[in-house]
Amino acid sequence: MKRTLGIFLGLLLVIASLVGTATGARANTITLVLTQPFQYAVAGDTVSFDATVTADWANSGQVFLNSDNNGVDRPLTLDDSPFLDNFPLYLNPGDTAEATLFSVLVPSGTADGLYTGYFEIDGGADGNAVDSLASVDFNVLVEEGAPATAPEPSSLALLASAVTVLGCSRVRRKTGRA
Repeated sequence: MKRTLGIFLGLLLVIASLVGTATGARANTITLVLTQPFQYAVAGDTVSFDATVTADWANSGQVFLNSDNNGVDRPLTLDDSPFLDNFPLYLNPGDTAEATLFSVLVPSGTADGLYTGYFEIDGGADGNAVDSLASVDFNVLVEEGAPATAPEPSSLALLASAVTVLGCSRVRRKTGRA
């Protein structure tokens, strides 16, 4: 009786591990990462969110990126056409895609404050699947006079050289009058 029970339990463990392996091999997963999930804006701006989407190497086949689901605090509005236009229809295991994922319009007259939102990519093993594959949260801080973008280093270098030239010319004038 003990031997029969031991064989039965052993078979159950083997079957359970095979079922678990088969289920794991069919799983289609992606990783979604926003380049800058927190952005500044002023009323009237449109801010774009770039992302990297990577298909897991363990996927058994292509992962289709069929649609999206999203939301953002009012009165901001989200435009998902960059996702539909810029990203591939599917990713093979290990593939990566980088592009603008969506943009957010901050209407004129929007009150200062922190606005939050989310973006989800739906899809799966075929062109009709609508499983949730990955989701990210984002924030837009609306402030009057907020820096929409940081100045480029070359712009800062040009400004520094202009200030230096102006400073040197003032020193020459003062030394020339003395």
